[in-house]
Amino acid sequence: MVNTVEQKAGPDIGEKLGNIESKEEIEDIFRRYMDEWQYSRMELITNIDVRRKIANAIAISEPESVFINRGNEEDRKFIKELALKKGEESPLAMENHTIHFDLSQEQGRIVDRTFYIVDDFEDVSSLAKRMNRETALKEVKDNFEGIMQGKVMIVGFYMRGPVGAKGANPAIEITSSAYVAHSAEILYRNAYSAFNSEVTRIGHFFTNIHSEGLNRSEDLPNARVLMDRHYKTTYSFKCTYAGNTLLLKKGNHRFAVDMAVYEKCGEEVAEHMFITGINGPKGSGTTAIGNNAQPQSGGDISGNCRITWCAGAAPSGCGKTTTAMAGNHFVGDDLTQMWIEEDGSIRAINPECGIFGIVEDVNWEGDPMLMENLRKAGVEVIWSNVLVDDKLVPHWVGNGEEPPESGINFQGRWHKGMVDANGKPIPMSHPNSRCTIASSALGNYSIEAENPKGVETRIFTYSGRDSDTMPPVWVAKNSEQGVVLGACIVSAATATEVGASGVKRAPWANAPFIPGSLGDYMDAQFKFFGNPKIATDKKPVMAGLNYFLTHKARGGDSNKLLGEKRDVKVWLAWLERYTHNEVKAIETPIGYIPIYDDLKQLFSQIINKEYSVELYEKQFSLYVDNIVNRLDLQIEAYSKEKGIPETLFSVLNSQKTELLALKEKAGAIISPVLIMNNS
Repeated sequence: MVNTVEQKAGPDIGEKLGNIESKEEIEDIFRRYMDEWQYSRMELITNIDVRRKIANAIAISEPESVFINRGNEEDRKFIKELALKKGEESPLAMENHTIHFDLSQEQGRIVDRTFYIVDDFEDVSSLAKRMNRETALKEVKDNFEGIMQGKVMIVGFYMRGPVGAKGANPAIEITSSAYVAHSAEILYRNAYSAFNSEVTRIGHFFTNIHSEGLNRSEDLPNARVLMDRHYKTTYSFKCTYAGNTLLLKKGNHRFAVDMAVYEKCGEEVAEHMFITGINGPKGSGTTAIGNNAQPQSGGDISGNCRITWCAGAAPSGCGKTTTAMAGNHFVGDDLTQMWIEEDGSIRAINPECGIFGIVEDVNWEGDPMLMENLRKAGVEVIWSNVLVDDKLVPHWVGNGEEPPESGINFQGRWHKGMVDANGKPIPMSHPNSRCTIASSALGNYSIEAENPKGVETRIFTYSGRDSDTMPPVWVAKNSEQGVVLGACIVSAATATEVGASGVKRAPWANAPFIPGSLGDYMDAQFKFFGNPKIATDKKPVMAGLNYFLTHKARGGDSNKLLGEKRDVKVWLAWLERYTHNEVKAIETPIGYIPIYDDLKQLFSQIINKEYSVELYEKQFSLYVDNIVNRLDLQIEAYSKEKGIPETLFSVLNSQKTELLALKEKAGAIISPVLIMNNS
């Protein structure tokens, strides 16, 4: 692919429409739309490019006034009160809890109205939509000019990652939605005082400009999310869902992915991954005794336990937050920036400092630490699209509690037994209902989340919602197989995208956020995880995770899980021990799987649960035909893509050949014990 940063792009749309260029013109706009107090806050922001971006956004959208958010308590209070005053949020029974309802027809990412702004020479992912620059300019002109009339424009300055971190990115969020600004204050680090110096240190910044407009359902067909890769600017209008409006999140993640692929190939990656720390066995935390004790490779000292850091990818709605919370030391549940440090380790930071988590099926059994905050007054929570009962208490599907008889949800008044026009039951909450909460409120929160050096990451997992094929955990034999694991996720579609349904191939959990070609992205993955700069004793373990296997897929008649959500603690614990060569494994064509004795012991130690041989056999037997079908699906799909590295096909075809040879010898369903006895 042609490196787009070396090409001549068309005009910056914001500057073209705003027509503000000189320092004098910038000053004039600021004076016209800011009072003296707000104008004085801009004195810290001296970077001319940052000031020009803000000035042009003002000139285009014509707000009534501009509020410069410094991120202190006074400003946060103003924003929250504005959200309540505008009706974008409403108070709930618990202190500091509010509810936000998105437009009823906008309960997820509007992927059909999300476009990359492109010039003629530019490639775009085959999974994405493109819009030429001239058309995009007209869209922004027709929809954004004057859209903030009568509204307050809120301007916030954030860091996507700890201040000073190598993989962090400065970003501006400009919006007329107080709800969006309120969410940004919980989910991102307001870096108003450090923003100017961070832009100088890093050499770039992202810009995000949004307005909900008149906030009407009838405007949704004209809603757009337009991403300009050349100028690292996103325009979003006539929409309300945070995934479409809080552009610091997935909008800026796209820019970070782009930079990792085309500007820092093989050195950095930007991933759709959680980060969590897993405790090793008791007594594994030190190599010396007393005050001079030092942590072993892979972690800090925690109660005399080694901590091994894990990052894991899964498409939205596939248990990423649950898995992140299953670790002992929470850093993040959604996004990760990583780089190879000079000591040969892979370091990871979370661009966010909060979670925008799906709450369906969040309950006391599977997610006790999160539930502690969701049912406890005092901790700030923004709810979205859950049911609110008549006592102003939120409820959601799968919370394990007695549901109310009635209330208000995303589509209006609701009562038990309610059906839609087609007779289909209307659930009390939308499957994409969310909670927004600061990470520091969680019981297993780690202060390492704010370490600008990042955490040394030794384990990488990849998972989807796979009900019938792969075992709960397996380890790739090398980095090439590990990258292919990430490239070959298959998952049930989730409610995070409007109109999503059925089972679909999900090439990379990152797939919706890859701007360029999948071939370029995959090549960058092979180069990163295969980089010879990674030290031999710090090479990562790359593994598949799947805790969505059902009884029906293994000979039963129930669609219930073959196991429990909490079992993931054991799969993570096994990976932690595997990383440090403390457990054995069985070699199979798809990678290494656990032996029964190790899992039995870990189930007892980690979650105090009996683990039977019968369950082990069901979970870890290889259903060869199912696996081969999955391999064929990937081979066929990737064969249609341009520029896919040949390594992918080599790995997939090799696994297929080995599986079919094993089937010839042992049948279509192969017990792990049989494989072990014959190895």
